[in-house]
Amino acid sequence: MRPMWRLSLACTLWALVNGISSLAMAQTAAADPAAVAKAEAAQKSADDALAKKKAAEAVVAAEQAKVKVAAQALAKSKADESKANSDVAAAEKALTEKTAAANKAAEDAKPLAKTAADTAAAAKAAADAKAAADKEVADQTVVAKATADTAAAAKVAVEKAPNDKAVALLKTTADAVATDAANVLKAVTDKAAALTKPAADTAAAAKDAADKNAAAQKVAADMAAAAKAAEAAVATAKTNLMKSQEAAKAAEAQIASAKGEVDKALAALATVANETNTALKASEEALTAIGKHVSFAKQVAPVFVKRCLACHNAQTAKGRYNMDSYLGIMKGGEQGDTVIPKDADGSNLHAVLVDGSMPKDADPLTKDEIAAVKQWILNGARLDAGLKPESQLVTIIPKLPQPPAPVAYRVPIPVTAVAFSPDGNTVASSGYHEVVLWNAADGKQLRRIGNVAERTYDIEFNKEGTLLAVAAGTPGQQGEVKLFNPADGALIRDVMTTSDSVFSVAFSPDGKRLAATSADRTIRVFNVETGAQELMIEDHADWVMGIAWSPDGAKLASASRDKTSKLFDAKTGDSLITFPGHNEVVYGVSFSPDGSQVLTAGRDNRIRVWNPANAQQIREIGGFGAEVYHVFVSADGRIFSCSADKQAREHKLADGAAVRAFPGHNDWVYSVAFNPATKKLVTGSWDGEIRIWNADDAKGLLTFTAAPGYVAPTTTAAK
Repeated sequence: MRPMWRLSLACTLWALVNGISSLAMAQTAAADPAAVAKAEAAQKSADDALAKKKAAEAVVAAEQAKVKVAAQALAKSKADESKANSDVAAAEKALTEKTAAANKAAEDAKPLAKTAADTAAAAKAAADAKAAADKEVADQTVVAKATADTAAAAKVAVEKAPNDKAVALLKTTADAVATDAANVLKAVTDKAAALTKPAADTAAAAKDAADKNAAAQKVAADMAAAAKAAEAAVATAKTNLMKSQEAAKAAEAQIASAKGEVDKALAALATVANETNTALKASEEALTAIGKHVSFAKQVAPVFVKRCLACHNAQTAKGRYNMDSYLGIMKGGEQGDTVIPKDADGSNLHAVLVDGSMPKDADPLTKDEIAAVKQWILNGARLDAGLKPESQLVTIIPKLPQPPAPVAYRVPIPVTAVAFSPDGNTVASSGYHEVVLWNAADGKQLRRIGNVAERTYDIEFNKEGTLLAVAAGTPGQQGEVKLFNPADGALIRDVMTTSDSVFSVAFSPDGKRLAATSADRTIRVFNVETGAQELMIEDHADWVMGIAWSPDGAKLASASRDKTSKLFDAKTGDSLITFPGHNEVVYGVSFSPDGSQVLTAGRDNRIRVWNPANAQQIREIGGFGAEVYHVFVSADGRIFSCSADKQAREHKLADGAAVRAFPGHNDWVYSVAFNPATKKLVTGSWDGEIRIWNADDAKGLLTFTAAPGYVAPTTTAAK
C-alpha cells in the first residue's frame, strides 16, 4: 500500500490550522446580528458583482465570436484569393496557349486554301478541255455522218450508172471525204478519251483539297472561339480575384474593428473583475467573521483532488463528469447541474457524498469534508477571489511540502532514474520522496534532496550542472516538475503541478527551455528562467513516457503509451509526423547527433531508427530479451540502452551493430546514463542497485545499493 497517511495527516493538520473543522463551521455569529447582516449584504454584493462579471464575460465572448467569424471570413477570402490567383494564372496560360493554337491553325489553313483554289482552277480547266473535246467529237460526228451519207449516195449512183465516169469520180471523191471525216472523228474521239481521266483526277484532287481546306478552316474557327472563351475566362478570373481581395480587405477591417471591441470588452471585464474580486474578498471576510466562509481552493478542492479526481478527470471522466477544474465541476456531467449554487439539497454532488455512493468503492468522506462541501454550496459555490475557473485543482490547492523520505530505508526500492553531472563526478538517483546524489568514484552519499513526490521518473542536469530537473509523481494523484540547486539541494522553482505523474524532463540544447511529459497525455515546455509555461501539446492518446530535443532545438520527439512516437515543432507545438512502427508501448526516444535520425525504444523488445522527414524506418535493432526502457545517443554516435532482460547495451549508430553488453544486474535495468567526460556508464535496476561501468570495455567499476541507511539482512547458517 502507498503511504498516503502522511499526505492525509498533512491535509488534516492544515485544515485544522485554517479553521475548517465542523466545530469552526458550526460556530456562527448568531449573537451578532450586525455581522450577519453585513455578511448577507456582502453576499448580495458578491452575487451582483458575479452577475455583472458574467455579463461582461458574455460580452467578451460575443465580441471574440465576431473576431472568430471575421477571421473565418478572412481565411475564406484568402483561400478564395489564392484560388483566384491560380485561376487567373491558369486562364492566362490557357489564353496564351489557345491564341497560339488559333494563330497556328489560321496559318496552317492558308496554304490549304491556296491549294484548294489552285486545284479547283485546274479541275475547271480540265473539265473545260474535256467539254471542248466532247463538243468537237460531237461536231465531227455530224460531219463524218454527213460525208458517210454522201459516200453512200455516190455508191448508189455508181451502181445505177456504172459506166458514167462522172458518177464514178464523184463516188471516189465522196469515199475520200468520208474516210477523212472518219479519221478526224477517230482522232478527236481519242483526244476526248485521253482527257477523261485527267479531268476526273483533277476533279478528285480539287474535292480533296476543298475538304482539307474546309477542315482546316473549321479548326481555325474553333481555335479562335476557344481563344475568345479563354479571354473571357481570364476576365472572369480577374473579376473573382478582385472580389476576393475586396472581401479580404473587408474581413481585415472587420477583424480590426472587432478586436477593438474585444479590447474594450476586455478592459471593461478587467474593471468588473477587479470589482468582483473586491466584492468576493469582502464577502469572504464577512463570512469568515460569522464562521461560515469556506475557501474552495483551501478546503473543498483538496478534498476533490484526494477523493474524486482519480475517477473524474479529463482522461477518464466517469459519468462524463470532469472535476479537474472549477469550471468542469460547475459544468456538470450526465446528471446535469451537479452543483446548484445555494441549494445543497438539490445538488447531486452533495447528495452522492451524503449517501456515501461516492467515492465509489472507497471510504466515504468524513463529516467535516461533507460539511465543508455543503457550506461551500450554500455560500454560492464560488471560486475564491482572484483564481481562474479553468485552472486545474492541483495548481490552486495549498502547496504542501512532500512527506519526508525515510531516515533509513528498510528495503531497497527500484532505481527508476539516474543521471550524471556534466563533469561526471556525481550520480543522481531516484528515491522515495527524494533524489539522492552519490560520489561517482566511490559510491558515497553526498546529499539527499527531499520535498519530491513519491516516485521520481526522470532526472536531468542542465549543461552547466547548476540545475537539477526532477520529474516525479504520486500515481493517480499528483505529478510535478521541480528545479533544484544540486550544490545545496535548495528548491529553486516549482515548475509544474498536474493531476498525475510526470514521466520525463529534458533541457533544450541552449538550456533556456525545459520540456516535460505526463500521464495526462500532455507535453509542456517551460521557460527555465521564469518558470512560465510557453507551450502545451495535447496530441497523444495516452501517457507520454519520454521526450527529446533535436540538436538545433527546433523539434521535439516523444514516446508514448499510445504506441507511437511523434515529432512536433518546438516553437508552435504543431504535430509534424507520427511513427507507428513499434505497435507497442514506446518508452524512450533520442535524436542522432545531426538530427537526421530518431531512435525509439519500446515494449516490442526493439530499438527502431527512423527518418524524421518521412517517418520511414531506417533499421531496427534487436537482440533484446525483453522490453527496452531507455535509449540514448552520444555525440560520437554511440547508442546506449537498458532493458528488462537485466542488461544495458551499446550499439553503433551507423549500422545498428552490437558493440558490447553490460551484464551483472539481477533485475530489470530500468535506467541508464552516459557521461562523455569520463566515458562512464551508470545503470539502475528494479532491485535498487546502481552500477557504474567503464563504457569503453564494459568493465564494472562500482556497485552499490541506492537506498540511504539500508542495511542488508544477515543470514545465519543453519546448525
